[in-house]
Amino acid sequence: MSGSAALLIDTRAGPVRVTTPAPRETWWELAEQDPATQVTQIPEWLDCICATGPYRDASRLYEFENGRQLVLPLVGRRKRPRWLGEEESWPGEWGIGGPVFRGSVGSAEAGALFDDLSRRPANRVGVWFRPGDDVWTRTAPDDFRLDPHTAHVLDLEGGFDTVWERRFHQGVRRGVRQAERCDIEVEVDRTGRLAPEFYQLFELSIPRWAGQQNEPLALARRRRTRVFPPHILETVAARLGEQCAIYMARHAGEPAAAIVVLRHGNHALYWRGAMNRELAHPIRANHLLHRLAIEDACAAGCQQYDMGTSREGTTLRRFKDSFGTESTSSPRYFRERLPTSVPRRGLWWAVRRTIRFKPV
Repeated sequence: MSGSAALLIDTRAGPVRVTTPAPRETWWELAEQDPATQVTQIPEWLDCICATGPYRDASRLYEFENGRQLVLPLVGRRKRPRWLGEEESWPGEWGIGGPVFRGSVGSAEAGALFDDLSRRPANRVGVWFRPGDDVWTRTAPDDFRLDPHTAHVLDLEGGFDTVWERRFHQGVRRGVRQAERCDIEVEVDRTGRLAPEFYQLFELSIPRWAGQQNEPLALARRRRTRVFPPHILETVAARLGEQCAIYMARHAGEPAAAIVVLRHGNHALYWRGAMNRELAHPIRANHLLHRLAIEDACAAGCQQYDMGTSREGTTLRRFKDSFGTESTSSPRYFRERLPTSVPRRGLWWAVRRTIRFKPV
């Protein structure tokens, strides 16, 4: 890839050659050979982040003396002084990043990555590791702080019939049957055509989310639309193509609920959801949409249906558990030289206490 620069660094694993940005051919080669690669770890996901926000490609290819290679997807902030700079995998709510590699990674290689990140000139460096990559938890140095997350992943081994009979809870099966008896029309779009209609449901959901969380509507609307403006879904749909599916359920011709499911290799990811609760809840539209998305994932050869993260004890957590998902640690580590995130977090927690915010 033109514009890449290579340097040799000393680490606890010995000399390591680092190339940044990571050559796309090598990145794709490793992604294809790493069966655990998620859609949020492929080059197109980085391109989506850079196309919709103030970010640049800062991905890094690590080449070790034993021949092993590892790519860390990474973006840096544009137009910010180095001492206030940020490099993350990934920023905000862009989801899980973390290294892509062939085979397994030992503690020496994992330590070398942390050695390199510790020396980065950016003020903040962060990596959100995918579930099951425990070597990073064992190797993380003291200057990296843990931001714990729990992912909810449905095992698709055995195919859809096995998932339906052995993993879905009885309430999910009952909800799906109820939905199938109702006047529901489901459309699956893999072109991005339904993105505007999905966003209308998203905006319609904000007052409901605000009420559930005891959050002022103006604050909820500003916070939600800042994190997920319309052009993000449009960009993801355009760049991922058939890997991005919008499932739309209509009742009597009216949009009731919709989910966005992203797919790569063995992994399907439930990325976003929204609904008109007055229409969707009585007919269990969301149960039907996930049932269809999971069946499609099984037919495509996926081994996992990832329903994302949620907090313990919330309604969303219980909904995901009802599909038979398993809870797995998905750690996020970051280090800051200047604690710039602490005031922001402190302010947000103060606001939460003031308004008696209730996570859902």
